Amino acid sequence: MGKVLIFGHQNPDTDAIGAAIAFANLQKELGVDAEAVALGTPNEETQFALDHFGLTAPRVVDKIAAEISDVMLVDHNEFQQSVADIEELNILAVVDHHRIANFQTANPLYYRAEPVGCTSTIVLKLYKENTIAIPAKIAGMMLSAIVSDTLLFKSPTCTQEDIDAANELAQIANVDLNGYGLDLLKAGTNLGDKSEAELLDLDAKSFPMADKTVRIAQVNTVDLDEVFARQEALRDAMLAENSENGYDLFLLLVTNILNSDSELLVAGEPRAMVTEAFNVQLKNDRAFLPGVVSRKKQVVPQLTAAFDK
Repeated sequence: MGKVLIFGHQNPDTDAIGAAIAFANLQKELGVDAEAVALGTPNEETQFALDHFGLTAPRVVDKIAAEISDVMLVDHNEFQQSVADIEELNILAVVDHHRIANFQTANPLYYRAEPVGCTSTIVLKLYKENTIAIPAKIAGMMLSAIVSDTLLFKSPTCTQEDIDAANELAQIANVDLNGYGLDLLKAGTNLGDKSEAELLDLDAKSFPMADKTVRIAQVNTVDLDEVFARQEALRDAMLAENSENGYDLFLLLVTNILNSDSELLVAGEPRAMVTEAFNVQLKNDRAFLPGVVSRKKQVVPQLTAAFDK
């Protein structure tokens, strides 16, 4: 086996980058020539974590096949969320906590998927199963991933395994879990200096639903009004994304990390699926979703079910 590249999904969040770094280090300890790479530059939250623990961001790649043939995926499996030439590559392993869809391989592989709140929680298990110690800096990055994915344990995706893992990793990284966790989440809410296009691309994924393509972006904030003061410009940018990229429906989920509620902005069609999925009426292209913070558990399954009716 030659060199192996390990990466998370496009528009990487803290888990996509943190899990790649951690899993690549584990593979190196197991004798694999592995390198963590990323399918995009770190967002501000992720960069905060990298800086705090003295880690360098992985290099960004767009296509890989000209460089190597073997890869391992973390924090995703769906091909439309992966590297552009994923179908030309040999996937050796997947470690993920999402649904499995639009995924196929020509050869057998290692596949580890668990219904936990964060991929890094699974990676911690792999370190322990292989009796390999986690360096403090990498433990800090894995902790950051868990805090980010679970919104400091407020997300319905969070499990007791995530909480236990975070506490264990915080001890290894020698940080105060709650204090550091709040600082990390706040670092990701600096939205004022970003363009509408940048906001929509911070954390966005595409999902095939029936015969439509649905794009769902999510941003975290401490002030919903600050984001929706730009509603008209955001809606125009969403419509432009639909036209340029072939999306049918674009949803922007704006989540208040302080009270764990979200407001939804919708552009495109079929809008009736949003009404059906969440039992709401859109007013001025918006709907308030109390208690909704998780795209993975509280948005995608509901929309998928509505499209499948």
